[in-house]
Amino acid sequence: MASLLLSSLCFSSQKPGSFTSSLRFSFGAPTGSRFAAPLSIGFRPVKKRNGRIRVSVYSRASPLVFRDLDADDFRHPLDKQNTLILKAIPGLNELGRALLGSVTEQIMLLENIGTSVLVSKDQLPELHKMMIEAAGILNIEPPDLYVRQSPVPNAYTLAISGKKPFVVIHTSLVELLTRNELQAVLAHELGHLKCDHGVWLTFANLLTVGAYTIPGLGGFIAQTLEEQLFRWLRSAELTCDRAALLVAQDPKVVISVLMKLAGGCPSMADQLNVDAFLEQARSYDKASSSPIGYYIRNAQTRQLSHPLPVLRAREIDEWSRSIDYRSLLKRATQMSVVENV
Repeated sequence: MASLLLSSLCFSSQKPGSFTSSLRFSFGAPTGSRFAAPLSIGFRPVKKRNGRIRVSVYSRASPLVFRDLDADDFRHPLDKQNTLILKAIPGLNELGRALLGSVTEQIMLLENIGTSVLVSKDQLPELHKMMIEAAGILNIEPPDLYVRQSPVPNAYTLAISGKKPFVVIHTSLVELLTRNELQAVLAHELGHLKCDHGVWLTFANLLTVGAYTIPGLGGFIAQTLEEQLFRWLRSAELTCDRAALLVAQDPKVVISVLMKLAGGCPSMADQLNVDAFLEQARSYDKASSSPIGYYIRNAQTRQLSHPLPVLRAREIDEWSRSIDYRSLLKRATQMSVVENV
């Protein structure tokens, strides 16, 4: 299997121009960085007592665990459809192997972990516990987790052939969300791994970049593949939002993440209202239901790598009330105290 570059759990809506950024090993979240779309992560405010700063220990009631969970159990229908389309592209795997060699892999690896802090039971243990618990709920081997200093809110996942995949989160994400929201972000990233999204994300990216070098039809081929890739990326994000819900087990937690990424900041986080954000999503649907609104909506989203936050909030709200989600909950079992620890 060729090397895998797995995109972040991205909540920002990004436009094309950034496709080559990941190949230049830049994973920041500004517009134009396609692989490193941001997903918020956050800690509750620290408390200061007797001159010392104390941070409350992460804990929650024993969550439900999905011991026999398969990726297709929660994969979004659009993700299934667009994945089949990508699989039908001839030569995708071969091109990936040719363009992404061992040297490139090593540069990626060193660039992303050489400037970060590796999370473990002895280093940022609360984050470590969140990741281990989320991986257990989704029935997946936990990847390594790194925290990287950056003012740009971002989280992303890398999977390199022959090496353990790892997730990187930026410190600015940690400042924005609560612990439960942070774990939902980690779960979103795990969703990319669970569904093998990195395979198609990497190969389609390489094919798109490589197609521009073909004389004559290169631009047309690249543009066509680029649009197809964006359609797939948007659908893959919807799948990973579902993974976040399976771990959070409360739709308001996931919706709150989306809301804060759309327009939140630490100083006003306690004034944000999830129900009002869902009402905003419904008003967007209503405004775009007319023929002109539908056209504008498609033009607005066609070249975005991620669905609009209000649409993602509506999607996760609807899925949380679906028969499929309730059926998954019925199959789940309670996480034991030993597992939780």
